[in-house]
Amino acid sequence: MQFFGGSEISPSPPAPAAPGNNGHMMYVFNRNGVCLLYREWNRPLRTLDAQQDHKLMFGLLFSLKSLTAKMDPTSAAEKGNLGMPQLPGQGCSFHSFRTNTYKLNFMESPSGIKIILVTHPRTGDLRESLKRIYNLYVDYVVKNPLYTPGSPIRCELFNTTLDQYVRGIA
Repeated sequence: MQFFGGSEISPSPPAPAAPGNNGHMMYVFNRNGVCLLYREWNRPLRTLDAQQDHKLMFGLLFSLKSLTAKMDPTSAAEKGNLGMPQLPGQGCSFHSFRTNTYKLNFMESPSGIKIILVTHPRTGDLRESLKRIYNLYVDYVVKNPLYTPGSPIRCELFNTTLDQYVRGIA
């Protein structure tokens, strides 16, 4: 973390030596805040139970979206309702933020599906990768006739493909 003077308080962790070791965890939420999928690859510390962790993550997203909407310089009439999904390129939104220990990458689809990928802080821009993950979600989950919308994702083919893809990008 750096303050205005530029002195380094706590340095960033070194970049992982092995490629594909940057992805820590991933969340997929629907528009109502229900966690449809949680995957974990490299999470060294667990302090909360899963349900509490999901609520905190969704609350963080809701707060950040509200903050970016409030800071949007456009008029109030153009903003629409807070909390409602917006089309790509519509309104003010955030894509990622970074701390000294992780980087949170975020994408929201027009249907309200929110994909969060937490990675190493030195990971680059993952917007295109998140779009690809969303396409995998549509292909393997939404188009699956056995899937009930709003229920947790249990498709093993999707999970296997997702694991391989995330290990390749992150």
